[in-house]
Amino acid sequence: MHRRKFLKNSTLGATAAMGGASLISCQEPSPGKPVPAGSHPGPITLCTWDFGNATARAWEVLQNGGTALDAVEAGAMVEEADPGNQTVGLGGRPDREGVVTLDACIMDSNGNCGAVMGLEGFVHAVSVARKVMEQTPHVILAGAGAAQFAREQGFPSQDLLTPASREEWEEWKKTSRYQPVINIENHDTIGILAMDGEGRLAGACTTSGLAYKMRGRVGDSPVIGAGLYVDPEVGAATATGLGEEVVRTVGSFLIVELMRQGKSPQEACEEGVRRILGRKQGRPDFQIGFIALNHRGETGAYGAHPGFSFRQYDSRGHRNTPAESYLKS
Repeated sequence: MHRRKFLKNSTLGATAAMGGASLISCQEPSPGKPVPAGSHPGPITLCTWDFGNATARAWEVLQNGGTALDAVEAGAMVEEADPGNQTVGLGGRPDREGVVTLDACIMDSNGNCGAVMGLEGFVHAVSVARKVMEQTPHVILAGAGAAQFAREQGFPSQDLLTPASREEWEEWKKTSRYQPVINIENHDTIGILAMDGEGRLAGACTTSGLAYKMRGRVGDSPVIGAGLYVDPEVGAATATGLGEEVVRTVGSFLIVELMRQGKSPQEACEEGVRRILGRKQGRPDFQIGFIALNHRGETGAYGAHPGFSFRQYDSRGHRNTPAESYLKS
């Protein structure tokens, strides 16, 4: 993949601060054209923000014949294991008590899904979520129960608070003012979607949540329908940004339902953001964004405040999509 350049925010006149969703596909999707019987537009993978290492890993899985489910898990695990990413997994910023808690979910084309909330001491929350999906009759495990399950499944435990995140938390405690900084303490998720060569869809979402949140706070990331939703007949969507705002509109489910009604992924993402901004009603500034993938292989992305950009690449690393769009909050 070629080195990515940030796209300029044509509406606000500033570089997009919300990063860039990265996508790799085997071919250029054809908007509006039906998929011929027996053929599929995949493999395709995309994720929120500019997590190129995550999409590269997911793409590797897909190119080697792996399933969409395997691909999204593998891609998400890359960021979970990166201590330099302080919004996901190892090195994530802690809650106000100094404890790193992780939330994640995963979903496949058959409606199977699993999630963990408030998981402590285990790096790969997305993999624990997959085990919940595959090994239990439940969808969500939380807190101590999620950690017990992770241990029983053989996941290694470790301290997730790195020196860098501890130092920032110690500095925050000097004032203890809870005013999350957009794109730092309020940049809290990697959501990743994929379609494999058989046309199967899957998605995953994983986060350490808002920095210095109240003990026990959970956002949208582990909530099926809010942070992530997959429908094999329609498509998939995932969200990033302030989770409380996504939960209020069941955001990812809304995006998929708008696609079911005939909207393109781009149109659906735009409408989803408008719904959220329409309900803001004096709440503090926040950022929000969605990415989406439909069963034809078409993609979309939209975000609001302070900016959001979406960049699309085919398997040769070519072409910036014209899909970048912005709203004033």
